[in-house]
Amino acid sequence: MTLHASPPRPTQPAITLHAAWVEAAQALAVARLDHGHGCASAEEEAAWLVLHAAGLPATEADRFDVHALQPLNAQQLQQVRAITAQRIATRQPLAYLLGEAWLVGLRFTVDPRVIVPRSFIAELLDQGALDSWLLVPPQHILDMCTGSGCLAILAALAWQDAQVDAADLSLDALAVAQINRADYVLQKRMQLIASDLWSAFAAHPANGYDLVLCNPPYVPAASMQTLPQEYRHEPTLALAGGADGMELVRRFLRDAPPHLAPHGVIVLEVGNERAAFEAAFPQLPAVWLDTELHSEAVCLLLADDLRAVFAPGATA
Repeated sequence: MTLHASPPRPTQPAITLHAAWVEAAQALAVARLDHGHGCASAEEEAAWLVLHAAGLPATEADRFDVHALQPLNAQQLQQVRAITAQRIATRQPLAYLLGEAWLVGLRFTVDPRVIVPRSFIAELLDQGALDSWLLVPPQHILDMCTGSGCLAILAALAWQDAQVDAADLSLDALAVAQINRADYVLQKRMQLIASDLWSAFAAHPANGYDLVLCNPPYVPAASMQTLPQEYRHEPTLALAGGADGMELVRRFLRDAPPHLAPHGVIVLEVGNERAAFEAAFPQLPAVWLDTELHSEAVCLLLADDLRAVFAPGATA
């Protein structure tokens, strides 16, 4: 019996990162998604997705041309296509689908237990913009409403002699923060605290905090009703700020003075709600700090001013 070799099968041409990016970007653009979770456009999301599939960090998006002709194997291409389809079908933020978010060039584990990291405060920490407001390098720092722990970690990296506390009401959020704390090997300098704002802080720390960071829930009730679908996948607890967005901010600032060092500083994010903040606290001096994407999203508050406004008998 004569055996005949089967003719070779034609090989499938490898698809490059660039080709996969074009395909994903077009699909995401046609779906008219909202891109408020670390990316500003379908093109940026597609680049992040394709780089992730190729095993490259999202920070390589700035050098995408360097990798454009790198081939993707069949499994990587299938991952890109599957996640693109899932992103369109579910409207979940891409960060949840990939299990990661990137903030000022650093990677953080995320999932639906926490909001996707995107705080404007991150830029201020990364660029050292708070140093001029601090009399001395802070020794005790608090990140209130810490979520994934990203701001606490950035603060710990910025001031390497500081002890950092990271507090949140949500035990689910603290579980995610614990993962990120371990990823940055900060177990000895970063303490996680379960607390409803200041409720668990009777003795943390004895001399008060030099710096307090807070990115609280501040979305007004009316805006909560009109949020794009992507934001509705995030924990409501981390977004909803009551009727005017200032419900938690009022409690946070009212009870803050006893926990601040004499020279203490609070850095508070309120997003697009500056007008609501000023209406709620007309007597409270606030310095508004510019960031690349927003000039009125973050304010700085001094301990002396907070003590004056929230002293017994005073009205905000």
